[in-house]
Amino acid sequence: MPRYVVERIFPDGLEISAGAEGVGVWEGIVAKNSDDGVTWIHSYVSADHRKTFCVYDAETPEAIRKTAARNGLPVEQITQVRVLDPYFYP
Repeated sequence: MPRYVVERIFPDGLEISAGAEGVGVWEGIVAKNSDDGVTWIHSYVSADHRKTFCVYDAETPEAIRKTAARNGLPVEQITQVRVLDPYFYP
């Protein structure tokens, strides 16, 4: 399955509670993603919490855009990627 990095911009910053409320938010996002065959792998968050770089597996960028809209998440850019691991080479 193709892998993508999704860049998101949050002008006011992204703050999600570390408690039960935050867990509910993440579980809801994962559930909606799975409805369209989109798997959230992990994300990186900038130090100021205004930008995220999220790694997803999905059949198409359109599937990611569809789930982002259902989750109320912005999409700035979607880039198809592959792993380049420096430890793979001797």
